[in-house]
Amino acid sequence: MSHRKRSTTLVLAAAVAGPALLLAAPAAHAEVVDVKYDCKTPIGDKSAVSPIDIKAVKDGEAVKLTMSFQKGVSSSPIELGKGAMSPSALIQVKGAEETAVPVSGPPNPEAAPANTPIKITDLSGTYTPKKSGKVTFTAGVLTIKAMGTVTTCTPGNDPKPSLELEVTAAGGGKESPGAAAGTTDGTLPQTGPTDSALALGTLGGTVLLSGAAGVLWLTRRGQRARS
Repeated sequence: MSHRKRSTTLVLAAAVAGPALLLAAPAAHAEVVDVKYDCKTPIGDKSAVSPIDIKAVKDGEAVKLTMSFQKGVSSSPIELGKGAMSPSALIQVKGAEETAVPVSGPPNPEAAPANTPIKITDLSGTYTPKKSGKVTFTAGVLTIKAMGTVTTCTPGNDPKPSLELEVTAAGGGKESPGAAAGTTDGTLPQTGPTDSALALGTLGGTVLLSGAAGVLWLTRRGQRARS
């Protein structure tokens, strides 16, 4: 095989190796899940379904979780003024370890009309892994405090996890949650595969540079042999 053909073969092999590595990358998986809340309110039992989205972002050795409600799950027989309602919830963690992460959010930023589903503000909290491995995050009990009353809403449809990802125990000296999920800026992806491909683009480039170095070495070696 000529030196030129050998060089071309090495470059092509390196270029192919990059995409192959992208496909093998671990990824976080997230999806919006419909949660049916059965609520115990001051005026009786009520039920409502809201799509729930849980996102995660690396925060040092911990993971910051944000729980979003796309629909209101409770209402009031009277108007609730601005800031009259305060929400909080639990996010259930299962897998490598089992625990519950408390999350809370700011009061309602606008007045809520009577007999109208109340918009729940985004709830956030921090999860610090104690064990390394794969964990899932699922919507748990929601608590709404308003005007001296407490409404407790429990998921009644055994919802599936809204988020799944690999984490590393704090102080473990291994990959951070962000890196384990296939990201480079510390943000855990919402869906996973696309972000993992972007993150490992650098790795593919490294393989390609290595192939180019091999080409240069073989070319110089061939020149010395001919001289």
